[in-house]
Amino acid sequence: MKATIRPLVVLAAGLAAMFTFTGCNTVSINSHQYLGVASYPPSDPAQIQILRKEPARPHVQLGEVRAEPSSDSVPTQKIETTLREAAAKMGADAVVIVYDRNQVTGAMVTGPWFGRSVQEITGRVIIGVAIKYTSAGGS
Repeated sequence: MKATIRPLVVLAAGLAAMFTFTGCNTVSINSHQYLGVASYPPSDPAQIQILRKEPARPHVQLGEVRAEPSSDSVPTQKIETTLREAAAKMGADAVVIVYDRNQVTGAMVTGPWFGRSVQEITGRVIIGVAIKYTSAGGS
C-alpha cells in the first residue's frame, strides 16, 4: 500500500510546484448573442479590433463577451485574444469594451461552525459588445 501512495504524493507535489512557479494565467470567458440579431459566419479572430469607445461607422450589436482573468498577472494580450476568439464565433468585426473594473466575483466561508466569516473574492471583469460593421445604407 505504501508503495502505491508514494508515487501519488510525488506526483501531487510536482503538480503543486508547477502551479506555484508557472502560475495559473487563465481567462474565463462567457458570451451570449442578442436575441433577434442576424447570424453571421465566424470571422477571423486576428482581424477583430478591440475598441474603447463605440465607433462612428455604422454597425449592429451582436452580443456580449465577458472575460474574467484568473489574476492580475494575466497579460493584456491573452485577455484580448480570448475576447477576439469569442467574438469571432459570432461573426464580429470588433469588440467595444464597455466595462473593465475589479468587482466582487464570489465569496468564501471560513472558520468553524461558530464564528464563521464570509470573505469576498474580487477579480477583474471585462465586458465587451461584439459588433459587425454594416454599409451606410442598411444592415
